[in-house]
Amino acid sequence: MIASTRTETQKDRPAEPSTEDRNRLLHATSDTAGTLPSAPSAQLGRLGAALLRAAGGLIGRFGGQRSLAVVNYHRVLAQPDPLLDTEPDVAAFHWQMALLAECFNVMPLHEALRALDEGRLPPRTVCITFDDGYRSVHDLALPILRKFRLPATVFVTSGFLGADAGNMWNDRIIHAVQSLPADTLDLSDIGLGSFALTSLEARKQSALRLIEAGKYLPPAQREHLVARLDRMSGMHHDALMLTPEMLVALDRNDVEIGAHTISHPILTSLDDDSARVEIVSGKRQLEALVGKPVRLFAYPNGKVGQDYDARHVEMVRQAGFFAAFTTAVGAITGDQDRFQLPRSRPWDRTPFRFGLRLLSWMALGNRQPR
Repeated sequence: MIASTRTETQKDRPAEPSTEDRNRLLHATSDTAGTLPSAPSAQLGRLGAALLRAAGGLIGRFGGQRSLAVVNYHRVLAQPDPLLDTEPDVAAFHWQMALLAECFNVMPLHEALRALDEGRLPPRTVCITFDDGYRSVHDLALPILRKFRLPATVFVTSGFLGADAGNMWNDRIIHAVQSLPADTLDLSDIGLGSFALTSLEARKQSALRLIEAGKYLPPAQREHLVARLDRMSGMHHDALMLTPEMLVALDRNDVEIGAHTISHPILTSLDDDSARVEIVSGKRQLEALVGKPVRLFAYPNGKVGQDYDARHVEMVRQAGFFAAFTTAVGAITGDQDRFQLPRSRPWDRTPFRFGLRLLSWMALGNRQPR
């Protein structure tokens, strides 16, 4: 079991990744190890790291109630992708994890919530989560997490596990936008208008618009749209999602498995019976694979009142989960609804600002502006 906290007084050396993991990591980034500094000091500096730790200690001592920041990722990229510029590549994820290991106390999510309940949460506590169940969590993120001895949680959309399950609909849209020729994509016949593909920026904006439009379509209409784009762009997609074997490997390496429904629907777009099946059956499917209770849940898309509502909160509670998470910005405090806990990720691209934003969330707690 990974140690539940890391403090600045600990001098234990991080466990080395296996040869296989090290080779995969290096091939995914660069032929030179210098692109992956082993600590944030290369960019943050010793003074910056000390300032973050000191500020976090002051927040914990004088900030009133303790708070917990939960950072959220989806994918880790082998190299930067302009159509996925909100997702870190391996090098960025590496310095972010190095910063968390050096400047914060990283705990398993379930354990951190227990500690918060019992009044024993350390200052500067952070938890790491991933959504959807991308195989890059296994292939690229896990070696880095192991290197720094960091626990994490991955919220898995159970219907996409396995080599034959296909990719999620939003990734199929991105594939189409990347693959189609430089022209205008005309979807006026289904009420979506036209989308420019004449430049990189145009493709990026078109992908965002298509994903936002598809997100709130009824499931059958969304599948019709995506199948049409598949036919236009070519059906071949690289497999992006975890296999059952990878899921089990994550679970055996201190990455807790949480539930994220079966098919990642917008729950408010479903009738109550269908929404309950997505929540309950997704949990059971994952439990059958890992052989233990699945205790944590994340709402797909995660906006209260828009993507889920009070009906779904009660369904999650009745399904036997311990806690559930939204995509609201801010830190968790002890007085918040255990089934609507905030979870986000600093969008800053430098270590010091990344760390400062986490501390600002901890200082504001549930007073964080939404």
